[in-house]
Amino acid sequence: MGKIAYVFPGQGAQAVGMGKDAYESNAKARAIFDQADAALGFPISKLAFEGPDDELRQTANTQPALLATSIALLETYKSQNVKPDYVAGHSLGEYSALVAAGVLDFGDAVRLVRARGQFMEQAVPSGQGAMAAVLGAEREQLQSLCSTITATGDIVELANVNCPGQIVVSGSAEGVAAVGERGKEAGAKRVIPLDVSGPFHSSLMQPAADKLAGELAKAEFRSAQVPVIANVHAKPVTSGDELRELLVQQVVSPVQWEDTIKFLIGQGVDTFVEIGSGTVLAGLIKKIDKSVQVISINSAAAATAVAQ
Repeated sequence: MGKIAYVFPGQGAQAVGMGKDAYESNAKARAIFDQADAALGFPISKLAFEGPDDELRQTANTQPALLATSIALLETYKSQNVKPDYVAGHSLGEYSALVAAGVLDFGDAVRLVRARGQFMEQAVPSGQGAMAAVLGAEREQLQSLCSTITATGDIVELANVNCPGQIVVSGSAEGVAAVGERGKEAGAKRVIPLDVSGPFHSSLMQPAADKLAGELAKAEFRSAQVPVIANVHAKPVTSGDELRELLVQQVVSPVQWEDTIKFLIGQGVDTFVEIGSGTVLAGLIKKIDKSVQVISINSAAAATAVAQ
């Protein structure tokens, strides 16, 4: 039998109603949402379960709501006694992975991602930054185009290398618009602007990274019980201090998701368990390698229905 990796989704996977059935059917899941509400001082659970959608989509709300949903579903799924060999998370999802690996306490993690979301919203004035999904381009060609545009003074960088043919760019509004205009030079078939509140995973997020570093320094980071594949370089890490530093770098660095999945497959992982809202990661993983098994634990029913 091959190895198992737990993977956790990030921003964009949120949906009103997420986690509600876990809260209503599992005491440990309920305790997670209750802990999140207490840690933040307001009912993030109500926002996750009932919306409204526009409030849930605000970055400072989305991030703790997604984290709480992932960990509540993890607690529900633990009854299956499936132990991962590795964990990884997409951007925000890396915090869920750190909780799953025993690096961070959930209470610390939910406060950190709330602050992370606030710092990211504050880093660049509204309208000055942007992100776009680039479909069909080769990574090297798109990197070259971004470098050419950035050299003119309009910053644009790779933000999420998700899977073959799907890369997200991030930067100034002008820089991202230039990729939209010149995407065909990198082989792009389509460039789709994303509805986000800032240029995440770009160097323009440095003010957020600096503020987050101060918050991360206050939290206890333990050694990982299972290796965490870090977004920044797609390599396994177990040192708590190193994982803390990588979370700072992650804010201004591209998420190397394609490389993360390829590394895990190379280590013998043939089963990926996606834990959290939606099926975004399942779609990406299947585009990277159709032969692997992906199980999406996105509800209490899914968590208890999986036959092991």
